[in-house]
Amino acid sequence: MFGPAERWVARRYLRPTREHGFVSVITVFALTGIALGVGTLIVVLAVMNGFRAELLDRILGLNGHLTVQAGPAGIADYERLTDELMRIEDVREVTPFVEGQAMASANGAASGVLMRGLRPADLRGRTILEQNILRGSLGDVAGGRKLAVGSRLARRMGLRLGDDLTLISPDGPATALGTLPRVVSFEIAAVFEIGMYEYDNGVVFTSLDAAQTYFDLDDRVNAIDAFLADPERLDAAHAAFQRVVGGRYWVTSWRQANAQFFNALEVERNVMFLILTLIILVAAFNIVTGLTMLVRSKGRDIAILRTMGATRGAIMRIFFLAGMTIGTVGTAIGFVLGLAFALNVDAIRRFLERFTGAELWSAEIRFLSQLPAKVETGDVVSVVGMALVLALLATLVPSWRAAQLDPVEALRRE
Repeated sequence: MFGPAERWVARRYLRPTREHGFVSVITVFALTGIALGVGTLIVVLAVMNGFRAELLDRILGLNGHLTVQAGPAGIADYERLTDELMRIEDVREVTPFVEGQAMASANGAASGVLMRGLRPADLRGRTILEQNILRGSLGDVAGGRKLAVGSRLARRMGLRLGDDLTLISPDGPATALGTLPRVVSFEIAAVFEIGMYEYDNGVVFTSLDAAQTYFDLDDRVNAIDAFLADPERLDAAHAAFQRVVGGRYWVTSWRQANAQFFNALEVERNVMFLILTLIILVAAFNIVTGLTMLVRSKGRDIAILRTMGATRGAIMRIFFLAGMTIGTVGTAIGFVLGLAFALNVDAIRRFLERFTGAELWSAEIRFLSQLPAKVETGDVVSVVGMALVLALLATLVPSWRAAQLDPVEALRRE
């Protein structure tokens, strides 16, 4: 497509010269802008993808894909209902549980917590919980009034294995003087850290029997979690669950429970993509400016090439090749830097925190303890392709104008 002479002339035009140094500065700015735009876009999309994937993994690791919820009366026939739900297609696991709010108190500190009680086998079946036990064992939670607590809650209250944590519930026994709060002490049997602030700081796990006793539910539960073979295929299973439970209980999916949060992430991702695309677009305009000035400064050269037999197509290919070289090199640099940064973003974050002494990633605000990143091939291809297309479009007009330059008029101006 490009002859050796055309490639040689294009390379010469891209080299900085003393009399046309300003054109070279614009070229450097254009190349730098494209590299920064491509690299930043790759990093931002990777962090957004990682953030969504990590949250989804942790949320679905502890919560069901579909949840059957009951009112204060609970679900008395939960074992029969569990068997019926297990027979639904695509259902992999069904776990009844008891959940309720309580006030936790220890060592002079108090905090609201969400208590969740599961059967021992179901508790050990929570892989994300089992794999992130710091101290103790989930097997020790099975017997009696024992708890597994998050690491942040344990640090904040100064709790160690074997310590007592007092749980206070306002829904206690009714007396002649009114309803008394229920106050029960639980022993700390395990400490976990799954890396999600909301759970590490405010959720405690216990056995199903202990939770039923504490919340005075006798042999009832107030919710049932169901895990599907594919968490994205919810519609058919949701309809089947609703047919089984009828109008007695409510069926909610993980999408419904976290809709606002994941919608906000998607909106933020799209907005960031649009904003950073503008950086690449501005860099593409710099290519237009640089090539236009290059054409004006090389008018005499173009005229000489035309008189020596160069066709309009050859002149156009020379300047097209010069512009695409800027776009391609800038895109390649941005691709390499962006990919390297995205794959090591949390290590870079930790280094900057040690270097500056400032907290750059607050788990209290962002829910996760680490800065995640997940590089999607489709996103990288889209970013690189978009940058190359913009660079291609930016070179067309200046290249066409160079090809249309009249050699006689150009020599007369010189």
